[in-house]
Amino acid sequence: MPLLLVFTTVVILPFLIGIGYSFVKWDGIPANPKVFVGFDNYVALFKDDRFLTSAWHTIAFTVLALVLVNVLGLLFSLLVTSKLRVGNAARTMFFLPNLIGGLILGYIWQFVFTDAFKFLGEKTGLDSIFFNWLIDPKFALFAMVVVFTWQMAGYTMIIYIAGIQGIPDELNEAARVDGANLWHRLTRIVFPLLMPSFTICLFLTLSGAFKIFDVNLSLTKGGPNNATEMFAMNIFNEIFGYGHYGLGQAKAIVFFIIVAAVTLTQVIITKKREVQY
Repeated sequence: MPLLLVFTTVVILPFLIGIGYSFVKWDGIPANPKVFVGFDNYVALFKDDRFLTSAWHTIAFTVLALVLVNVLGLLFSLLVTSKLRVGNAARTMFFLPNLIGGLILGYIWQFVFTDAFKFLGEKTGLDSIFFNWLIDPKFALFAMVVVFTWQMAGYTMIIYIAGIQGIPDELNEAARVDGANLWHRLTRIVFPLLMPSFTICLFLTLSGAFKIFDVNLSLTKGGPNNATEMFAMNIFNEIFGYGHYGLGQAKAIVFFIIVAAVTLTQVIITKKREVQY
């Protein structure tokens, strides 16, 4: 009962109040009136080019991050669960970036892209690769993907490790006796039995990438020229930057619906592919 009360107070009630705000025009100042405008805010957001552009940025970022985070997390898990002498140390090193907060992580990588990359470019002559990615609209989004992948790959690795360790050794041993090579064991035994881990990791990566804000704020602040402004930052700027509380809240509701629809669809699809052993 206490947990239900807290959840209702800090999640359910603010969400319902936010739905109400999405139907009014208000600048956020308590003394000023809230003017009911119906669905005008929802109509306006679909005409907002900046919001639609941030949606495209978010989708592109999410797709790239989804692939890289899970591929690297899976590779790391296969590496540290093999007969590697430094497996425990490698596991710790891969997981450490996840312990760093998003804001601090962004500031750390801001130094890497601005100073370290410039130094490497000057020393190696590869200035077409090693330059400040954050000032180039074409590379700034990739810079965010790199930082998010560096942070999340170790976390997904832990989940994949738990899944791999839950697979009975007898299955792999029987496959080896039957002459199955490593690729066949991975594709016919390990990957199918890892589907519960895939479900969890894909869900966490999808939701995390869609909702990213802290790294977006500290690393690029949406620049250059709004080339990396994501969903969450666009909503934040609309409310606290321009004082359009009603429009910003309408964007937040649409954002919630999109994230919920995408993640639930992913969970349903991957759940159907899970097998029992």
